[in-house]
Amino acid sequence: MEMPLPEPEILARRSFILDRLAAVLPKDGLIADAAQTRAYECDALTSYRCAPMAVVLPRSTAEVAAVLRICHEEGVPVVPRGSGTSLAGGALPTADSVVVGVSRMTAVLETDYPNRFIRVQTGRTNLSVTAEIENQGFFYAPDPSSQLACAIAGNIAMNSGGAHCLKYGVTTNNLLGVTLVQMDGTVMEIGGPYMDAAGLDLLGVLCGSEGQLGVVTEATLRILPKPEGARPMLIGFDSNEVAGACVSDIIRAGIVPVAIEFMDRPCIVACEDFAHAGYPDCEALLIIEVEGSPDEIDAQLEMIAQIAKTHHPVELRESRSAEESRKIWLGRKSAFGAMGNINDYICLDGTIPVSSLPEVLRRIGELSATYGLDVANVFHAGDGNMHPLILFNANLPGDLDKAEALGADIMRLCVEVGGCLTGEHGVGVEKRDLMGVQFNPQDLEAQMQVKDVFDPKWLLNPAKVFPLQASASRRAAIA
Repeated sequence: MEMPLPEPEILARRSFILDRLAAVLPKDGLIADAAQTRAYECDALTSYRCAPMAVVLPRSTAEVAAVLRICHEEGVPVVPRGSGTSLAGGALPTADSVVVGVSRMTAVLETDYPNRFIRVQTGRTNLSVTAEIENQGFFYAPDPSSQLACAIAGNIAMNSGGAHCLKYGVTTNNLLGVTLVQMDGTVMEIGGPYMDAAGLDLLGVLCGSEGQLGVVTEATLRILPKPEGARPMLIGFDSNEVAGACVSDIIRAGIVPVAIEFMDRPCIVACEDFAHAGYPDCEALLIIEVEGSPDEIDAQLEMIAQIAKTHHPVELRESRSAEESRKIWLGRKSAFGAMGNINDYICLDGTIPVSSLPEVLRRIGELSATYGLDVANVFHAGDGNMHPLILFNANLPGDLDKAEALGADIMRLCVEVGGCLTGEHGVGVEKRDLMGVQFNPQDLEAQMQVKDVFDPKWLLNPAKVFPLQASASRRAAIA
């Protein structure tokens, strides 16, 4: 067993590593002061914090490659970081790690409208991709709720989706190619500006790999022509279960709206108090948006309204103007901020079959009562991507532990009904020890063997995704 270094040797080694990193970066590209590295001690899962040894902020693929090469040679763990909006602890550092942040890598490298793609550095924010191309009549489809802040790098790492993923898919359905820097500094080009690359589907392996296999510095993204028009409908119900049944019936009828969003009473009240969107007084709310020509929109909304009426809605409101549409979406887009305005909460991320929505919503209510903690539900109902918000008091001893236990039971429920542990937030540290609920030991071993290929020293994004004991054993065996 390797003995720990004495304190003077630790400091000397740290100084040596920092000097090597400083030599390959611009003067402002390295942060090593303890007060400044605290800004990177956590992501949006703020329950867990650990300041890294250092943070590097490169501006190019070459600088990322130089940093990773040094860290590989010195055996230093690397934590890739986009904008730090991960809700699963995906960018949580370790004390001996170097955070590689891509926030300064924001350039648009190429736009090709005839072939419908844009190539960007991955520090660019999600929303700014569409802002770059919308004046030409195009948009980038994935739209996470954090799209104003989240980076393309993080979207790729977690395979993020958003409200409009029902029709357009999540990141993997809109990603054409990447530039990947491996842990040893090798730069790979995977995929490209075309539909399908030859050979193994490494792009499919990388998208959603949570920084375990490399650092993505550039991305080629599919862009789409903006639809002729779009219009939402707001439908209120007197129970969560009835709203869930309505969603199932809409999907069963073969209708594919661009989005179906769900909110329950606690979330409706919080959003109305926060954003004053004009939501009705009801137990559950669906926001359903369709798009196309005016005639297509009218026909689709009429079909949806007929289905909804069989479930006796307390209110059915179809937008008739851009301002009405804006207000309908305002509350939903403000949901996470609105809930944070009233309480501490954990935002979960599990995916279930749409047909199981009524049962799962009922059982979440039962679990909520058992634990004595309120749960607010707001999620992408069309594809069954749930985001239960568990409300708790961070200042009350034991409340966080209770909230996490409730969250684990909700995740087990998602898997039990045929779903999975995550739809877009990733596993990170939050759900790593629940991986055994969904995967057997052979499945996990196969996944870890993929990491062995890309990162033989297991230095990339340590202590994430895989059960802690399994990843610790892997690293110990390598050492």
